[in-house]
Amino acid sequence: MAVRVSCLNSMLWHSRNDYCRQPSKSLRRHFLLSSSSSIAAAAFPSGRAMATSATLESDQPKFSFPIVIDSHLHVWASPQEAEQKYPYFPGQEPTLPGDVDFLLQCMNKGGVDGALIVQPINHKFDHSYVTSVLKKYPSKFVGCCLANPTEDEKGVKDFEDLILKDGYRAVRFNPYLWPSGQQMTNNIGKAIFSKAGELGVPVGFMCMKGLNLHLLEIEELCTEFPKTTVILDHLAFCKPPTNDEDSKLFSALLKLSRFPQVYVKFSALFRVSRVPYPYDDLSKALELVVSSFSANRVMWGSDFPYVVPECGYKEAKEVVLRLGQQVPLSASDMEWIMGKTVAHVFNKTEWLA
Repeated sequence: MAVRVSCLNSMLWHSRNDYCRQPSKSLRRHFLLSSSSSIAAAAFPSGRAMATSATLESDQPKFSFPIVIDSHLHVWASPQEAEQKYPYFPGQEPTLPGDVDFLLQCMNKGGVDGALIVQPINHKFDHSYVTSVLKKYPSKFVGCCLANPTEDEKGVKDFEDLILKDGYRAVRFNPYLWPSGQQMTNNIGKAIFSKAGELGVPVGFMCMKGLNLHLLEIEELCTEFPKTTVILDHLAFCKPPTNDEDSKLFSALLKLSRFPQVYVKFSALFRVSRVPYPYDDLSKALELVVSSFSANRVMWGSDFPYVVPECGYKEAKEVVLRLGQQVPLSASDMEWIMGKTVAHVFNKTEWLA
């Protein structure tokens, strides 16, 4: 075990340095967008040409904000920390560096002031590492725990303890952790969702395999428990449409705005774009989401550390500013998206000052 962790440590250390020193593969690719313009045009006809390398180099964000908050990122123990105190869940050992020191380095370089840390699958239901980070940096971070949908009552008790004792301010529903054949609307799902509303804790949904698989569950929970705030991670994994089926699904995302408690993360753009960095096909998506939900129900998120080898952390922030200019959105709208929305959702006074 020690040899395995040592090897992993070496691999992660070199990878971490590479991320800091070298352009990522996706970043290098953004000068080679030859075929991407036709894809973007088919996805969301917007009348805008894809950016060339020249325009990318000259693009400078024209927005400035009193505070920038990342609504979605993860941290996990370094290999040394995992060996000594915070073990990874078996089979979920990370292949990327994701420790808090690396995060703080990226945030400092990227001009990001605070963040919502989402419990990573690498530690599964063991929240001890994230809890240690929240306690060490209480003014900088808030935490989103991971719902444990065990069929007994332990999941509800664990959730309450994480909120009331450890100070977590949100909970994530990962439908792929529910018992086989069961949905998030089962007894344990409704119990946690209802309790979240009582405690004033938002529920985040991760629909990685498609919103269409979980839309009815989300609608049922929102209808039955209107006091529970809902946050859809990563545009609910809805990509820019390329056919009628995609268009219907994106429309379903927009129609969730009829529930006033639903918010959307414009996050992990590398996961939802159909084209390489700088993800120009998402300008129309941003325009439609803001039009449907309003900017004060939309929040930017990076999906650190996964975003680092894709385009870089700083670039993940700046590309949203660039997309906002393309729409174009007002400075007020962008201020909400880049920090005010998440600050208000969590009533984080340090972020609102």
